[in-house]
Amino acid sequence: MIDALVARTGQPTTTLLGPGDDCAIVAAADGRVVATVDVLVDGVHFRTDWASGEQIGRRAALASMADVAAMGATPTALLVGLCAPAETPTDLVMDIGRGLDAEASKVGAGIVGGDITRSTVLTISVTVLGDLAGREPVRRSGARVGDVVAVVGRLGWAAAGLAVLSRGFRSPAALVGSYRVPEPPIEQGVVAALAGATSMIDVSDGLIADLGHLADESGVAIEVATRVVPVHARLTEVASALGRDPMEWAMTGGDDHALAATFPDKASVPADWTPIGMVREGSGIVVDGQPWTGTGGWDHFGSGG
Repeated sequence: MIDALVARTGQPTTTLLGPGDDCAIVAAADGRVVATVDVLVDGVHFRTDWASGEQIGRRAALASMADVAAMGATPTALLVGLCAPAETPTDLVMDIGRGLDAEASKVGAGIVGGDITRSTVLTISVTVLGDLAGREPVRRSGARVGDVVAVVGRLGWAAAGLAVLSRGFRSPAALVGSYRVPEPPIEQGVVAALAGATSMIDVSDGLIADLGHLADESGVAIEVATRVVPVHARLTEVASALGRDPMEWAMTGGDDHALAATFPDKASVPADWTPIGMVREGSGIVVDGQPWTGTGGWDHFGSGG
């Protein structure tokens, strides 16, 4: 199985020694390596009856690579751990590998190693290494009073897709597809870093929840104006049909892996980013002038997790 998976993958020039030995060797010209890991579990992060193996693999790669992007770095290498029940179809495993490799290749990264073992639940662990190319990392703790808060990427699409699937529907295809495979703006992490972003985060658990992490780590308050939060017309249409609030999806829905960042002023916000608020003195999140007291997003060990 491992040989078959490896045979289908290519390697970038940063891979000095790829799969086949006890360890891989990856070039780190910067002298520092950005590293992150994400674990996806069947029934929690994906369902095999809702998504194909290739879609599951793509989602697994993108979820981890978005964290590297949020540091202002470029993904260079992926290490994959796959735990699967003995009865798992071989084709499903191969398709997961194909999806992982497809997304890694798009950003010039390679799958340099991994492990496969038996378990009771299909589980995928993806470790991503990244390169800062000499830049300082953009951390969560750098937001300053007076900074502009901005976002790039989709907000609420995955949550809307999940709501559609949970009702037994398979359309609109764009929303369902966003739940199956997000579209994180990986390249925008470097764009934000070069533009002078003072802090940045991957929006994986919900905009409010993740902006809360920026606020807490930076010791500031973040103020958001809902009138400028991007809500696509398709979300509004589906929310109306399901009796839901599209702004709730945009503010608290996870799994889109958009990027949120703070910038010194509006002039420094990159072209594709949307300003949605300001950094203020204080603590926590303020929405439309009122402290946010509702649920901020996904919590695996909370009452909804």
